[in-house]
Amino acid sequence: MGLPWLPSLARATGTSATIKPPIRSAFLYFPNGVWEKAWVPEKTGAEFELPASLQPLQDIRSEVLVLSGLDKKHSHGGDGHYAKTANFLTGMPVAKTTGKDISSGGISVDQLLAQHVGDQTPLPSLELGTEAVISGVDSNVGYTRLYGSHISWQTPTRPVAKEINPRVVYERLFGKSQAGGSDSLQSDQHLLDYVLEDARRVRGQLGRDDQFKMDEYLDAVRAVEKRLEFAARDRSKSWQPPVDAAEVAGHKPGTPSDFREHIDVMLDLMVLAFQTDSTRVASFMFANDVSGRNFSFLDGVKGGHHELSHHENNQKKIEQYQRINHWHVEQFARMLKKMQAIKEGDGSLLDNSMLMFGSSFSDGNRHDPDNLPILLAGRGGGTLSPGRHLAAEGQVPLCNLYLAMLRRNGIDLESFGDSNAELPNLSA
Repeated sequence: MGLPWLPSLARATGTSATIKPPIRSAFLYFPNGVWEKAWVPEKTGAEFELPASLQPLQDIRSEVLVLSGLDKKHSHGGDGHYAKTANFLTGMPVAKTTGKDISSGGISVDQLLAQHVGDQTPLPSLELGTEAVISGVDSNVGYTRLYGSHISWQTPTRPVAKEINPRVVYERLFGKSQAGGSDSLQSDQHLLDYVLEDARRVRGQLGRDDQFKMDEYLDAVRAVEKRLEFAARDRSKSWQPPVDAAEVAGHKPGTPSDFREHIDVMLDLMVLAFQTDSTRVASFMFANDVSGRNFSFLDGVKGGHHELSHHENNQKKIEQYQRINHWHVEQFARMLKKMQAIKEGDGSLLDNSMLMFGSSFSDGNRHDPDNLPILLAGRGGGTLSPGRHLAAEGQVPLCNLYLAMLRRNGIDLESFGDSNAELPNLSA
């Protein structure tokens, strides 16, 4: 079981002066674009005001770069969705196909990162989501629906399968399931029960601050275990609310039935993966492309996400669409605050991370692949200066941002995707 960064152990081995916490990189995607008027700040620089959709960032705005004006020129052709989502992390042309000869145009930025830094961690990368892969063909546009289920690509023709079951993710991070064991056995014999004796021994070698950090970390792991066990439990009762069968079809034991809880636990697992250095690269899809996820749990929202994104400038639809954007930003902000609270070296886990959050096109009604809604959080180990709004002028490739992120991970490339330069001004 991995441990968080503990400076007192580094001092004990005489390595604290030479070893710094590594940079973690994450790419978080949400579908169906945004209502731009409630997303893009009016002012640039550090004095910008957060628009309505970005208000959840208020308490952590100093740790976030708001990036506007970035473009994916190879997505200006093709359909409204698939030709834009499949290349969200590649930036290259997507082949129009019904499924026999798929191509995202290139390797995705997360997988290129994994090729370079993945040998330093148990897992080269972690690909997460909440919805299963959708197969078949969207006959309206002539594209395979497979494109809408993947943002991570090992090669142009090989997407990386994302995991949607939190229990499986947990076992990948903290130990393989027992051969021949049942879910109940795995639930009863928690991972921490096996390692507590070793943990007590290690704790005695730690300084006071690191003892507190280790206790906090073990409590966090235990909390995730309990949430997974609760999600998998048979909670039969005399009355059950009506459930749409399509909502739960294909869900494995351990997958929360509540979408909000599913998002929470997956993001918490990503944080734990970074905290324990189980991986340094991750991607997450809040939902598949063209998602019709029902957001009626939000006040005043009725209908599916995709339907509301086609607002047709109807004010009632726009208000509901914007509330969904606001909710997605809330989840990102919660994750950032959690990472900021995890101390690591002289800073925090967030200080040693770069987390990109965004969608594959701007306005959901127009499906424009320019002026993309992109946030970049964290300080990249001191290589980023957040707390600003940076507005690109002209057709600046989104891949310019990816090139900058790759170079900050020590990967010396001349270009990536359709980049023409490293995105400037990310460091003050």
